[in-house]
Amino acid sequence: MTWRKRLFDLFFVTLLLVILGPILLLLLLWLLLKEGRPVFYLAERMTTPTRSFRLWKLRTMTVVDEDTGVSGGDKTARITPTGAWLRAKRLDEFPQLWNILKGDLSFVGPRPPLRQYVETYPEIYKEVLKSRPGVTGLASISYHRHEASLLARCQTPEETDAVYSRICIPAKARLDLIYQRHQNMCYDFDLVFQTIGNIFRRG
Repeated sequence: MTWRKRLFDLFFVTLLLVILGPILLLLLLWLLLKEGRPVFYLAERMTTPTRSFRLWKLRTMTVVDEDTGVSGGDKTARITPTGAWLRAKRLDEFPQLWNILKGDLSFVGPRPPLRQYVETYPEIYKEVLKSRPGVTGLASISYHRHEASLLARCQTPEETDAVYSRICIPAKARLDLIYQRHQNMCYDFDLVFQTIGNIFRRG
């Protein structure tokens, strides 16, 4: 990550904490009252092919002893009503501001993958993870709805894994590598504002 991109991240984190900090505190209180503990969901993700970190999100599902793989139709029943609203507005990703402050994430980049997929497809992620993973990015903006539609049809963890591996990973990797080839500060600003616009349109 270049120093310019790091300054870009710190600028937006500071701005959002000032503007949205009170909203995040209200969301935490609301979740605590509505859903109880825990209010956060921590998951292992990869920032390089060999280094992992704990990704912070607001909890949107009921708690189970073991939760693996990406979310597909097989997990739909676990999404709480509050969690569905948070996901639709992407508000469940607010806590990732902490990951950006720590340097685990950038604002813009490929979404951080699960370890199991990095280990299964090392050649793909060796290239994709040359960019610091991000909260949003070209693949998130261009492919998110199609991916969600594909995975929503899956009824078992095995089917979800097969669809995600065979279709979603290659498609997102192609978009992530397009971003990587063309990345600059103006492009990052554009993708951030596209993301903000999409959130408001989802309202």
